[in-house]
Amino acid sequence: MAIEKHVMGLFQDRDRAISTLEALKATTWKVKRVHGPFPDHKIINALNLKKSRVGYFTLVGGIIGFFSGMALAIFTATRWSIIVSGKPIIAPIPFLIVGFEFTILFAVLGNIIGLLTQSRLPGFKSLEQYDARCSGEHFGILAACGEVEQERLVSFFEEKGGEVRVFD
Repeated sequence: MAIEKHVMGLFQDRDRAISTLEALKATTWKVKRVHGPFPDHKIINALNLKKSRVGYFTLVGGIIGFFSGMALAIFTATRWSIIVSGKPIIAPIPFLIVGFEFTILFAVLGNIIGLLTQSRLPGFKSLEQYDARCSGEHFGILAACGEVEQERLVSFFEEKGGEVRVFD
């Protein structure tokens, strides 16, 4: 099995980092991580990241919450059987308020669960392959390659105008 090597290209210019990311898409090398001194929408767009699934957790939580709230109100009304002024025991309109409140509660809980499960926090593993200059004025692109392609990847980053750091 081939050993995976990690090489980081450090760029002071954001546009060079973006053009390097675009050029990396046409190669067999994998972009593992991109570090920068500030969040940048152009870099995020160049990475073509998948859409987050946290919204689905929120939606499912809201649906479960609505039906749970309605079920709780109906169950409670049928157990107590208090007839007020000839009104039906199961009155849908007042129960919608309970369903709405449970929708909000469970949607928030679903959102929190989705955020915790999908963000994969904490990520201490990525700190092993980090350059402190990325906190100041550099953009770092961490790419992975096979052991035999390491020199080609190093020369690729140098051709694009970046400094190179190799991680073991």
